[in-house]
Amino acid sequence: MPLPDNGIDWYRLGADQVRIHLGCGTCGLSEDEVRTRRRRSGFNRLPEKPPRPAWAVFLDQFRNLLTLMLLAAGLLAGLVGDTSDMVVVLAVTLFNAVLGYAQERRAGRMLGALKAMLAQKARVRRAAGEAVIAAEDLVPGDLVLLKAGDRVPADGRLVDGQDVEADEAALTGESEPVAKIAEALDRDGVPLAERINLLFMNSVVTRGRAEMVVTGTGPATEMGKVAAMLDAAEEGPTPLQERLDQLGRRLALIAAIVVGFVLIQGLLAGEPLSQMILTAVALAVAAIPEGLPAVVTVTLALGMVRMAARGAVIRRLAAVETLGSTSVICSDKTGTLTLGRMTALEAWAAGRSHVFSGDDRPAGLEVALAPAGLCTEARFNAATGQAVGDPTEVALLHLAGRAEALPPPGRWRRLAELPFSSLSKLMATLDSDGEACLLSVKGAPDRVLDLCDSVLAEDGGIRPLDEARRRAIAAAMDDMGGRALRVIALAARSAGDLAARPDEGLAAGLGGLTLHALVGLADPPRPGAADAIATCRAAGIMVKMITGDHRVTAGAVARRLGLDGEVISGADLDAMGDAELADRVETIAVFARVTPEHKVRIVRALKARGHVTAMTGDGVNDAAALRTADIGVAMGRTGSDVTREAAAMVLTGDDFSTVVGAVREGRIITDNIVKFVRFQLSTNIGALLAVLLAPLAGLPVPFSPIQILWVNIIMDGPPAMALAFDPARRGLMDQPPRGRDASILPLSRLIRLFGFGLLMALGTLAVLEWEGGAGQDMVRARTMAFTTFVMFQVFNVFNARVGGESALGRATLANGKLWAALAGIIVLQAVAVHWAPAQALFHTTDLGPAEWGVAVALGASILVLEEMRKAVRRLLRGSAQRARQDVL
Repeated sequence: MPLPDNGIDWYRLGADQVRIHLGCGTCGLSEDEVRTRRRRSGFNRLPEKPPRPAWAVFLDQFRNLLTLMLLAAGLLAGLVGDTSDMVVVLAVTLFNAVLGYAQERRAGRMLGALKAMLAQKARVRRAAGEAVIAAEDLVPGDLVLLKAGDRVPADGRLVDGQDVEADEAALTGESEPVAKIAEALDRDGVPLAERINLLFMNSVVTRGRAEMVVTGTGPATEMGKVAAMLDAAEEGPTPLQERLDQLGRRLALIAAIVVGFVLIQGLLAGEPLSQMILTAVALAVAAIPEGLPAVVTVTLALGMVRMAARGAVIRRLAAVETLGSTSVICSDKTGTLTLGRMTALEAWAAGRSHVFSGDDRPAGLEVALAPAGLCTEARFNAATGQAVGDPTEVALLHLAGRAEALPPPGRWRRLAELPFSSLSKLMATLDSDGEACLLSVKGAPDRVLDLCDSVLAEDGGIRPLDEARRRAIAAAMDDMGGRALRVIALAARSAGDLAARPDEGLAAGLGGLTLHALVGLADPPRPGAADAIATCRAAGIMVKMITGDHRVTAGAVARRLGLDGEVISGADLDAMGDAELADRVETIAVFARVTPEHKVRIVRALKARGHVTAMTGDGVNDAAALRTADIGVAMGRTGSDVTREAAAMVLTGDDFSTVVGAVREGRIITDNIVKFVRFQLSTNIGALLAVLLAPLAGLPVPFSPIQILWVNIIMDGPPAMALAFDPARRGLMDQPPRGRDASILPLSRLIRLFGFGLLMALGTLAVLEWEGGAGQDMVRARTMAFTTFVMFQVFNVFNARVGGESALGRATLANGKLWAALAGIIVLQAVAVHWAPAQALFHTTDLGPAEWGVAVALGASILVLEEMRKAVRRLLRGSAQRARQDVL
C-alpha cells in the first residue's frame, strides 16, 4: 500500500474513501504494515537540524563593521600605551558578543518547545485490537480514538463521531470550539479554519467522541509546517543596528582620510615620525566612538528594567529599541486584543435589553437566567473556584452566578438530558427538586423560539408569544447578531407531565416552552485596548488585526476597538500576488480567516514597504510571524511555549496596552542613544578639525596624543553613560516613528554638529595662538587649549540633549546623574592640570583663575550661541505665522 499523497484534499473525500485510500479499513493497520509505513514516513516528530557549532555562532557576533572598528581602536590604544582604554574597549566588545551569542541560541529552544507540545500518548485501533501507544509511533493510516479533553496527536480525517467539537485557537486563531463532522466537503479551496471534518495536531477535543484516520505525521502536519517556517524565518538586524553600521562606515572613511592627511602633513612639515604616528593613532582612537556599545547596552538594560516593572519581559535587549522605531503593530485578535474567553455582554429579557460590564450584578434577572444554571454541563471547580467546561456554557454559568440565578447546591436532581448536537442545535435537561419538575432548554434562538408559545414578562408573569412580541424578539436577535454576538436563547417550563417517563418523553415534550432570555456572547476587547490603539494612532503607528476568526466577527471587534480600514479574508489574500499585497497592505485593517503562512506573508509585505513591524500573539499559529517580524511580542499567561520562545518580548499580563508603554520606552531609549551620538560626533569632529586646521594656520598640533586619549576617555565615560538616564522629552508620542531607511542623524543635524565641531576647533586654536604666540610658553598654551576643549564638551552636552527646543527648559535639571558626571569631569580636568604626577603624564602646567575663566567662557559660548540661534529661529517662525494669519 503506497503512502498517502499529502497533496490530496482529504476534506473532499468521504470517510469510506479515506479508509480505502489509506488501507486501514475499520479495524486498523497490521503491525507489519505499521513498520513498513514508519520506514517510509518516519516517526511522528519534528525533524531536527544539527546545531551550528558554538564557536561559529560566537564568531558571527564580530561580523559587523563597528565591532571590528572598536577592536582595532582598542588595539591601537594599547599600542600608544593606553592600557586602560584598551581593556575597557575589549571588555565591552566581548560582553556584547556573549550577549548576542546567548540570543542566537534561542532557535534550538523554540523547536524543542514545539516538540514538547506533541501529545505523549495516543489510543489507536489496530488489527490486534485497541492499544495506547506513544504518539511518535503513529503512522499515516492509523485509526485514533479520541474523547473530550484529549489532545490530537497528529493530523487526521474524522471518519466517525457524534457532536464532536475541537479547540483550534492555538493553530487557527478561532476563538470558539469548532463543531466537527464526518461528511465530505465537496468544494475547492476551503480555508484551514473551515475544514470541519479534519482534526489537527495539538488541537484539543472539547466535546464528544471521535475516530479519525491519521493523514499526516511529523513534518507533514500543519504543526510541522509551522516548525518549518520557524526554522526558515530569519531575524534581520534591528533598525538601530542598521543605522549604527551605516554610521560606522562613514566614520571609518572620514577617520581614515583625516588621519592620513594629518600624518602626511606632519611628516612634510618635518615633525618626528614617531610623534606623528602616535598622534595619528590617537586621532584614530578618538574618531571611533568606542563608548557607543557600552552606552547602547546600558541604555537598553535600563529600559529593560523599567519595562519589566510594567509587565513586559525583554528576551532580546535590542527589542526595546526596535519597539521605539515600530511603525506597524500586527496583532492577533483572540487573547491579545480580546480577553480570549467567551463572555456574556448583553441580554434581551423581560421585554427589554440589558448590557453587562465587568463583574457587575445583573439585577432582576434571577428568574430569566435560571435555565442557564440548570441546562449546562459546565461546573465550578470546588478546589479552584474556576468554572470548567465548554466556553459558551462557562460564560452563561458566570452570568447566572453574577445574577444569583444559580440553583442552590443539591436542590435539583437531573432526571434526563438531551445533549447538544449540530442537528438539534439545542440542549435540554429535565430536573426535579422532589416536588416539581422543570424542563430547561438553551440553544440557537430560531430553534428554541419555534418551541415557545409564551414569554417571560417584565413583571415576572408569563405572556402569550403573539406576533408583536415575536417581532420584538426577532429585532433583538437581529441587533445582536448584526454586531457579531453569538446569541443563545434560554427557555423553560414546568414539566410534571414528563416526570414519569423522563428519558422517553424529553425529546417529545420540548414544546410549550416559555422564552426566558436571549443572551449575546462574544470574546470582548481587553480593557484599555481601544485606548492603546488610539495612542498608537496619535504616535503615527498603524495597528492591524490578524486573526483566524470569521470575517464578520473580526470586523465587529475591529469597529469596537476603533480600527478603520478594509476587512479581507485569507481567501482574498490567496488571490493576491505579493506585489498587490504590498501595494494594498497599508489600507487593510483586518485580515480574517488567515493561516500561519498568511501571517508571514503580511509581515513580509509590510517590511517590503519599509515598515518596522511588530507582531503580537499567543498561539502556535503566531510563532513563525513573530520571528519574521522585526520584533515579536508574546502573551505570557495564555501564550504557548513556542510563541514565547519565538518572541523578543513577553507581556506578563497579556495586556495589549503594555505594548504602547514599550513603544514609548523604546523611543526614549532611541532618543538617548541619538543624544550620545550627537555628543560624541561633535567631540570627534572638533578634535579632528583642531588637529587638521592647526598646521594650516601655522600652529603646532594643539594636543599631545595622551591628551587626545584623555578627552576620549572622560567624554566616552561618565557623561555619555549619564545620558542614558535622561527622561522622555515632551511630545515624544505625538510624532511619527523614524523610518527604517532614516539615518541616525539627518543632514541638518550633521551640518549643525559640524558647526559645533568647527566652533570648538576655532576656539581651541584661538587660545593656542593667544597663549603661545610671540614665543610664549607653549606648554601653558597647550594646557589652555586642552582645558578649553574639555570645557566645550561640558557645555556641548546640553546641546546634544535636545533637538529644536531650548536646552535651558524644565528638563535641564531633570538628570541629576548627568550633573554629577559633569562635576566629576571638571574635577578630573583640574587634577590633570594641577596635580604634579598628572602634569608629567599629560604635559600640562598650572593655570590661574583668569585662565580658567577664559576656558569656561569659551566653552560656554557653544551653548550660548546655539540658544541665540534657536531664539532667532523661533522669532522668525512666529513672525511668519502671524503674517500668514494676517493674510487669512
